[in-house]
Amino acid sequence: MKQSDISDVLDSALAGKRLGLDDCIRLVKSDDVYSMGLAASILRQRLFGDTVTFINNIILNYTNVCVTYCKFCAFYRPPGHEESYTVPKEEIVRRVATSREMFGITQVLFQGGHNPNLKIEYYEDAFRAIKQKTPQVAIHGLSPSEVDMIAKVERSSTREVLSRLKAAGMDTFAGAGAEILEDRVKDVISPLKIRSDEWLRIMEEAHQVGLKSVATMMYGTVETEEERARHIIKIMRLQEKTGGFLCFIPWSFEPDKTEMQSDGLIKYPSGGLQLLKMIAISRIMLSGLIDHLQSSWLTNGIGMAQLALNHGADDFGGTLIGEEVVSATGARSTELTSDRIVAAVKQAGYRVAERDNNYQIIRYH
Repeated sequence: MKQSDISDVLDSALAGKRLGLDDCIRLVKSDDVYSMGLAASILRQRLFGDTVTFINNIILNYTNVCVTYCKFCAFYRPPGHEESYTVPKEEIVRRVATSREMFGITQVLFQGGHNPNLKIEYYEDAFRAIKQKTPQVAIHGLSPSEVDMIAKVERSSTREVLSRLKAAGMDTFAGAGAEILEDRVKDVISPLKIRSDEWLRIMEEAHQVGLKSVATMMYGTVETEEERARHIIKIMRLQEKTGGFLCFIPWSFEPDKTEMQSDGLIKYPSGGLQLLKMIAISRIMLSGLIDHLQSSWLTNGIGMAQLALNHGADDFGGTLIGEEVVSATGARSTELTSDRIVAAVKQAGYRVAERDNNYQIIRYH
């Protein structure tokens, strides 16, 4: 496609008009990343000026036991495997308290596998203990598919599980497990995980019980261009209904050491240009609906995340100590301190601010 082929879509976005599926498909099919990046940058600047945020955070992968066996994951181990683990409550609290003391974290991202041996009390006890020991640390936890697993173990509704987790101290709901919200894709890469409409339903329930959340998109597996567009539209529609999404995070699949790579389905990651394109499209499509867009350094590296700030992203994500899912692919070192984020954002020419889990600015650096 030539530049002129999407100029009307970009003009509509800059004029504040709501875009639809056909517009999104045209953007995804276009090669004019430069024009998309310019438009997305203008939209970001209108909202945030030259400020880019990040959160001081640890990821706590509480268990690697998982029975969904997703083909894109190198992290999980089946129940009873010699490398399987579940972190005890005391160790969870120790890790959070130590990280608060050493690094001043304000959030713990609490995520793991779909472990059929864990009852809801495991999560409730852990969350209450974190809140008792470190009330200043927000719990950004779990995913719709993990909540579905807990509901199955408890033989209860997902809404009740969400209500109980919120009451125990979960502050915001993480948005993993969406991948691409098209069942054809899920049938190939994660056939045992919840369906697309279930992910959307559980997310809507979270918003209804008062849990704000993030939405994610993992692209670069077997999805078509149109399926990428449909995913973004489904997120848009739910946001129009509930207003519960704080942030959108598109990130690329990392194939190393995964079943998809060994099966020959996907050999290589989709690369940096695709990241910049998906960031720009996300800003253009979600403008006026979801304000915050993460630059996703974790699978693409710091250099690409800096470039993403010029293509519509306004948030650098979180510092990272203790992450195990992406590091299981051997993709890159996944340790990142606040000093390095501050330096990277300033290098890219932006003002940097630390935020909380609700995207409120705590302080400027």
